[in-house]
Amino acid sequence: MQAADVMTQNVITVSPDSEVSEIATLLLEHGISAVPVVDGGGKVLGIVSEGDLMGRVENDASRRKSWWLRLFAGQDAADYVKSHGRRASEVMTKDPITIDEEMPLHKISRLLEKYHIKRVPVVRDDKLVGIVSRSNLLRGFSVVASEASVTADDREIREAIHKEVDENTGVMVDRINIIVSEGKVQLWGLVENQQEKMAVQVAAENTPGVTAVDNNLGFIPRGVGSL
Repeated sequence: MQAADVMTQNVITVSPDSEVSEIATLLLEHGISAVPVVDGGGKVLGIVSEGDLMGRVENDASRRKSWWLRLFAGQDAADYVKSHGRRASEVMTKDPITIDEEMPLHKISRLLEKYHIKRVPVVRDDKLVGIVSRSNLLRGFSVVASEASVTADDREIREAIHKEVDENTGVMVDRINIIVSEGKVQLWGLVENQQEKMAVQVAAENTPGVTAVDNNLGFIPRGVGSL
């Protein structure tokens, strides 16, 4: 299996000028832990993660107490911008590692482990087309462990389901992940309610070539996505 077989499509993104408060709201509303920062052409410039934002909540007292630690650690102007900046361009991790759609899952896994990252953007012709997270990898590996294979037909089925859900069900596709192997569909991610869960299942069942649907969709906790 390759990145294209497991990646989350329709990725939530922000611009370099997006406010930090706006980014925090997006993370909460969509139940995600990071967002890519892209320019007007879709090129990935950086990533803002919840870790980048959590570092900003350190109180003034702790900053004063640790001034000597910062001195020896070589805190500089860049550190100040990172902890006090108000826009994505100021707080993001710049020039993140990216992969293409053909990268095999085992290589993606090694990449995440080597660089101690939780997710990696997928690009085509230098433009963002998806993102692969650790959870995406685990779902893909579950298919690999069963010795099932992914064919060109499976990829066409995946695209067809994704398009149907996106255009006709009202379900936010950035919250779900679809994996297809030998005509068997696995649905993962979060939806608002039982009706949305069934809508995604029906969309999958009605797609030509689908032989079975394993619906693992969960529900977004109350209060999330309603800010």
